[in-house]
Amino acid sequence: MPSHTSRRGLLFGAAALSTGALVTGCTSNESKDEGSEDTAQQVADDKPGKKVTIGFAGPQADHGWLNAINDNAKKRAEKYSDVTLEATEGSNDTAAQIGQVETLINKKVDVLVVLPADGKALTQVGLKAMKAGIPVVNLDRVFASPQAYRCWIGGDNYGMGLSAGHYIGEQLKDKKNARVIELAGIDNLELTKQRSKGFDDALKNYPNIKKVARQAADFTVESGQAKMSQLLQAQKNFDALWNHDDDQGVGALRAIKQAGRDDFLMVGGAGALSAMQAIEADDSVLKATVLYPPTMAASAIDLARALGQGKGVSGMAEFEIPSFVTCYSAVVDKENVGQYMSTGFK
Repeated sequence: MPSHTSRRGLLFGAAALSTGALVTGCTSNESKDEGSEDTAQQVADDKPGKKVTIGFAGPQADHGWLNAINDNAKKRAEKYSDVTLEATEGSNDTAAQIGQVETLINKKVDVLVVLPADGKALTQVGLKAMKAGIPVVNLDRVFASPQAYRCWIGGDNYGMGLSAGHYIGEQLKDKKNARVIELAGIDNLELTKQRSKGFDDALKNYPNIKKVARQAADFTVESGQAKMSQLLQAQKNFDALWNHDDDQGVGALRAIKQAGRDDFLMVGGAGALSAMQAIEADDSVLKATVLYPPTMAASAIDLARALGQGKGVSGMAEFEIPSFVTCYSAVVDKENVGQYMSTGFK
């Protein structure tokens, strides 16, 4: 289940970060007045530099997206000969994860990348690392205090809803009295509320469209199938469905197939490989998915390496890396699925 955050301060796509925004050459002053000081910006690139040990405390991989987070971080670190990755086993138990982070602090790693099981509960250990002189890259689930991290990078749940709503809106903008339904995640989670709000806000731009039903599931295949069956029984006529999560979407598609329904379009969420393959095959109601990209973990490693080497980000004028990096929730459909297929998670 993709994690929640309320940080939306800087729009800077993780795909861009992980494919070049942090891996291009230094900027330099081609010409300067005689006697002036050379103040060329030093930015991170692919060339080996100062050796950096990055401590990575990720989640327990009990969901496809979380497993992809861990894989993206490890594979990105392997790319750099100057990076040593000290990775924990990962845990959803806050006490265990606090202990894991404290172990990394005691090992005196150069930089920490932490996706906390609970942002609030892990805040104190983030503060401890920062006070020990170890900069922290806070990944996705945000700490309760900005003092607990040097940089935050994560997804945009509100943006997911916004992108899904606009995509559906554009598909149905010429249809009179269009009806849409929503298969949400877990209702007591802030991320679910943000996704629904973004979706509702986007639909306000399309006065011909009305959301006629909403059902919350639990981010599992089983719950997706059960809740979708209920929606299909209650709503005999609608034009589009937005499903918050591609894992529960597997179950939703089963229910749709069992009901013999193909009279609407479906948009998924997060960017699972199975969803992208279905979009490419174009043999079901699933026509698009809105990303919550696990590539943010690869970008977190890029940011941590730049921090450890005291460098900035290519393409930006500042000498330091940003404080906040919010990944863009791109829509993947048949037109661009080939571009994003490699980012799909199992």
